[in-house]
Amino acid sequence: MTGLASPYSALKERAWAANQEIPKRGLAIYTFGNVSALDAARGVIAIKPSGVPYDQLTVDDMVVLDLDGNLVEGKLRPSSDTATHLLLYRTWKGIGGVVHTHSSYATGWAQARLPIPIYGTTHADHLDEDVPCTAVMSDEAVARDYELETGHQILACFQDRDPLHTPMVLVAGHAPFTWGETPEKAVYNAAVLEELAKMAFLTRTLNEDASRLPSTLIRKHYERKHGKGAYYGQK
Repeated sequence: MTGLASPYSALKERAWAANQEIPKRGLAIYTFGNVSALDAARGVIAIKPSGVPYDQLTVDDMVVLDLDGNLVEGKLRPSSDTATHLLLYRTWKGIGGVVHTHSSYATGWAQARLPIPIYGTTHADHLDEDVPCTAVMSDEAVARDYELETGHQILACFQDRDPLHTPMVLVAGHAPFTWGETPEKAVYNAAVLEELAKMAFLTRTLNEDASRLPSTLIRKHYERKHGKGAYYGQK
């Protein structure tokens, strides 16, 4: 493609910008975490290369793959979490970005193997349920394709959930994943998840017997932002 602009330039730029939000929002340090962006029409994603620090990452470093994981464009090895991203894209129609971080509070809940309880209205503004946590991966699954099995952990957790309704999960013993209709929304969800995790930790620290927010308040706060009669924000 010497002398020609890449047909994936816009996708790579978008994925690069979304990855830059990870350290900017304090969601990971050094090389931790990654973001991918989907071009559904072309059936490809752009994803962060493995082990490249965010402050050294360039648009040209972004790796483009098809949904089967075949290299389309790029010189670097893609993120080690690529198989997880690809499985989610292949399974869930409607998502356009996937984010994996090791943000401190969300990762703490994941390591504790606990869902994040819906204690207050901030949580209810975004979700009407606890942030789910997967089961722990079995020894047999670890011995197989680990990153692909991570994706299957997430899918198993969402057998009875709508991933666009609840766009986040804690992978037990590991860390969070989020997603969204766009890569920008997926990063937004990652930042929201970290805040919810922090608030829930503080709540439980202050009162270990803190109770779940009453269902009437959960519905009110969720519906005023996401329901048919939503009135939060500007029209």
